[in-house]
Amino acid sequence: MFSPSEMMTFELFSGPHIMVFLVFLAISFFLIYFRGSLRPHRSAIKWTLFCLLVICEVSGQIWNMATDQWDVSSLPLQMCSFSAFISIYLFFKRSLRAFSLLYFIGFLPPILSMVTPELFYQFPHFSFLRYFLFHSAIPWAVLYFVVYEGYRLPKKSIWTGFLLANLIAVPIFLLNIWLDTNFFYLASPTEAETILSFFGSGVMYYINLEVAAIFVFLISYLPMWALLKRERRVRERG
Repeated sequence: MFSPSEMMTFELFSGPHIMVFLVFLAISFFLIYFRGSLRPHRSAIKWTLFCLLVICEVSGQIWNMATDQWDVSSLPLQMCSFSAFISIYLFFKRSLRAFSLLYFIGFLPPILSMVTPELFYQFPHFSFLRYFLFHSAIPWAVLYFVVYEGYRLPKKSIWTGFLLANLIAVPIFLLNIWLDTNFFYLASPTEAETILSFFGSGVMYYINLEVAAIFVFLISYLPMWALLKRERRVRERG
């Protein structure tokens, strides 16, 4: 379960892959549909998500060290780690600007990562469990902030979030050159076959990344737009 050389048989859309994704969708639905009943337990949900994010991040680092796999590429500088850190910050301090970035990089991207994961280990390997739990907890945190903390974003936040993501990407890009790493997948696509594998190479890879980012941000905003529209109708009727 913890060996770095065993259970490296992950298959895309295999039974365990589909099952764990369905569990993620079921819990997401539960958090939204039963929000009224769950609201008195908001604190418990908040700190459960906090613990999940911290445990997943820390345990991943410990596993890499314990199995002699740790190197500079193991630093928590991937986009999902950034999303986790922003979520942890928001659990302690309210910030609309921080949430405007988290919403766009921490909602749909982790879900897409679960659909086509960069993963080599099969269930029930530690890496498999940690990967899906971590990538589930991030969008759950986003849902928590929207449903239970009342965060809302205007349309202009699409471009605010896009600008912030690009501002962060610049030093990450330079760091990749310096350390010969691939944080944010700015140096090349993933090793495993994922959506990024179809983005080409060279200049076209970066153009496709930017185009995909805009598309993902626009798609990500649709639930927020629908929510704001629904709330506006309720206020007008009231």
